[in-house]
Amino acid sequence: MRSVVFAYSDVGYVCLEYLLDAGADVAAVFTHADDPNEEIWFRSVRALAEARGLPVFTTERFDHDGWVERLGAMNPDFLFSFYYRRMLPTAVLETARRAALNLHGSLLPKYRGRCPVNWVLINDERETGVTLHHMVAKADAGDIVAQRRVPIADDDTAYTLYGKQTAAAIDLMRTTYPHLCDGSAPRIVQDPAAATYFGGRRPADGLIDWSQSARQIYNLVRAVTHPYPGAFTHWQGSQLMIWRAQIADAGPSELPPGTVAGLDDGVVVQAGAGRLRFLRVQSAGGEECDAAGWARDHGIGVGSRLA
Repeated sequence: MRSVVFAYSDVGYVCLEYLLDAGADVAAVFTHADDPNEEIWFRSVRALAEARGLPVFTTERFDHDGWVERLGAMNPDFLFSFYYRRMLPTAVLETARRAALNLHGSLLPKYRGRCPVNWVLINDERETGVTLHHMVAKADAGDIVAQRRVPIADDDTAYTLYGKQTAAAIDLMRTTYPHLCDGSAPRIVQDPAAATYFGGRRPADGLIDWSQSARQIYNLVRAVTHPYPGAFTHWQGSQLMIWRAQIADAGPSELPPGTVAGLDDGVVVQAGAGRLRFLRVQSAGGEECDAAGWARDHGIGVGSRLA
């Protein structure tokens, strides 16, 4: 079967690698140029494609330069989108003779949209997964072909959870691709009444709201820690990044939210309900360090206020 692959990030890398190792005829690979403002922690789809002798393209506009016609001339049986960051227009999807399929990082119809690996942690979910589905004009709404479930541990970060999803994606493709080729793969209509949708996230969305519970703040920290932009608060008007934290013993609750309640191997701070212990922090313009050392260096004591 001939395929055209749209891919980025580690999931894109491993899924493309699987197709090539499985003997798929990949006519072309489309990927993204790396953003110099983004921490690039994942393997390069471009490097893999070039090493395998495949033509590689980067374009953000498929309505220019005759891309639809060029794709049609490749006669693909399948289009695969593996964590590609742009929706493909209908005219592109229609160039696939058999199916245009996307791998999404959630158990659809839940968590349609952007950044599902971050949102499931923020929302304290206990399970997520990956879903291969048919692409249609509406984001993540097409019929489901296959899913793999992924448990979320209490100490998972977005990075560790992404690793679990990557392994699940490989397993899904190994099991499902042969059925796509022989025409036996199922099509399961999504229930729109069960769908949830979440939008993209910006670095500014990492601001800690101290009126929230310690659990909510902990979930934010682990959802956006490295390699993502991070959660942050302010100390004396300067930004303070919180890279690692844990929920502390509750203690008395008469302290205002954002007040330092104790110092031990970290900095214990009162939340709206419960307390959070910071373990790794980074001041504006400084290096990441352990929170206890930062507190000593900055004269932080019980009663100090973060905002």
